Amino acid sequence: MGLTSDGILAVVALGAFAGGLAVAGTPLSVSFLAIGGLGTLAFEAVAFSHSETVRHYWERPAVQAVSLAGAFAIAGVGVIVAPSRLLSAGIGALGAYLVVLAVVASARLELNN
Repeated sequence: MGLTSDGILAVVALGAFAGGLAVAGTPLSVSFLAIGGLGTLAFEAVAFSHSETVRHYWERPAVQAVSLAGAFAIAGVGVIVAPSRLLSAGIGALGAYLVVLAVVASARLELNN
């Protein structure tokens, strides 16, 4: 998988969290949005130092499917348990991940030019 397919999976998962927020009819929590975003940045910083291992596992279709199913499950639980907090954190995490992907894609374009 590449950046495009990773981005598509992230957008689909983000849709689950945004849809859950709409269904719950609750507002975003700015603090949990930030927590989710910072969590992604921390994870990506650690994953970057082990990028070959992370990519080895992430390339498996089963891992991708389980990850996406997990995102939908967390969004579903979030609607019931703590919609503003869980869904906002998920939106922040996925939004930050999409920004990371955009930065990586931009850097790759610069290297190719």
